Amino acid sequence: MTSPKQQLIEYISNDAVFHGDFTLTSGKKATYYVDLRKVSLDHRVAPLIGRVMVDLISDIPDVYAVGGMTMGADPVAAAVLHQSVALGKGYHAFVVRKEPKDHGRGKQVEGPDLEGKRVIVLEDTSTTGGSPLAAIEALRKVGAEIAAVAVVVDRNTGAQQVIEAAGYPYLYAIGLADLGLTA
Repeated sequence: MTSPKQQLIEYISNDAVFHGDFTLTSGKKATYYVDLRKVSLDHRVAPLIGRVMVDLISDIPDVYAVGGMTMGADPVAAAVLHQSVALGKGYHAFVVRKEPKDHGRGKQVEGPDLEGKRVIVLEDTSTTGGSPLAAIEALRKVGAEIAAVAVVVDRNTGAQQVIEAAGYPYLYAIGLADLGLTA
């Protein structure tokens, strides 16, 4: 029987890796693009993402919630939330907006109260580490304690070094070699 991680790698390889000339959010050029939303919003794949990510973070103690910058982290956080319940962990989820709302309660971090709570910042794919660091900045303003950054696919382009240099553990479930790609 194929493991959830191997099944996830197959879905990503087949449905979410595109070859050509691409400009990444960072401005860097790439000959491939990993579009995780092609699979993170797929009913067959979301549970696998949740399972693999719960397995990845399960040894981190006292995690209360998971989430990250909208949009990329949203389906990952929802998948982790659902699978964590099924696996007996029970993580909450949160969303970090790019900017605080200009109406209602004016919040930038949506979800449960995170003051004094340990959280894991999620990201679908990571290139520079900028999105997790932006999420961390917003989370620190609401008093959350950052336990780690966890990424579904790491592009091996420096994000890990940036996150670790900022003082946070960096975990990833799938690397480029798993997908048959190189940086």
